[in-house]
Amino acid sequence: MWNDIEQAIRGSDPRFKARGRQSAGGGCINQAWRLRGEERDYFVKLNDGALADMFAAEAEGLAELAASGAVKVPTAVCHGVAGGSAFLVLEYLELRSGGGAADRKLGEQLAELHRVRRPYFGWGRDNTIGSTPQPNAAGEDWIEFWADKRLGFQLRLAAEQGHGGRLQQLGERLIAGLPALFGGYRPQPSLLHGDLWGGNYAADADGRPVIFDPACYYGDREADLAMTELFGGFGPAFYAAYRDAWPLDAGYAVRKTLYNLYHILNHLNLFGGGYGQQAASMAERLLAEIG
Repeated sequence: MWNDIEQAIRGSDPRFKARGRQSAGGGCINQAWRLRGEERDYFVKLNDGALADMFAAEAEGLAELAASGAVKVPTAVCHGVAGGSAFLVLEYLELRSGGGAADRKLGEQLAELHRVRRPYFGWGRDNTIGSTPQPNAAGEDWIEFWADKRLGFQLRLAAEQGHGGRLQQLGERLIAGLPALFGGYRPQPSLLHGDLWGGNYAADADGRPVIFDPACYYGDREADLAMTELFGGFGPAFYAAYRDAWPLDAGYAVRKTLYNLYHILNHLNLFGGGYGQQAASMAERLLAEIG
């Protein structure tokens, strides 16, 4: 497998010769490795061969983010299947925790990213959120898109995994009442990272913000901001810089729970546990706002 990956890298770096590798930890979804070379290193993500399309979509998402010129992302070098394993090779970056100046810069850059627009919600291909499929068929109505391809999709997956009853009832009521959460607010299709929690943000050796592991699509910019608040990792300077660059609608204070419900439902479908109760509680809070 590693010989095949080395050969794939040589398609863009003909002089590359591997001289060792070490585990880079990774998360709950993929294995991650640092592949050392004589002149440069690469970051390699591995998973089951059946998930090759997940890595292809990630590479395309990184290219879309890079094309915006708004914020730094790792360059995708190559991807494919070797020895029964799907792989994605990225440039290797020395990363450290963000904070301070990096947080402020990321706030400015994220606002710039969100100014990249398309005339539709969704994306040119489906991708994944974690390892869960994320459908992105284009639509012109944001509320319909969110109801069907985000909340509805996750609720259907949850039902298939045995998470029915009260959660499904709350979800159905919430979807029916979604328009009341938007009032006069009309979201525009902004380019989103799509999975912007603290673990997908760092600073490079020069202190510049870097974001990675995207789940790109075009949607309401509030969805990206909401996820930054879900698990922490972004300081006050980040939010101040974003709001200075592009103020948020007052209704964001309520809608952020709506957008984060999608991610909690996804965690329920991926990991189970207490996420079902958390999702139900979030739905109840939103229904109380609807009245």
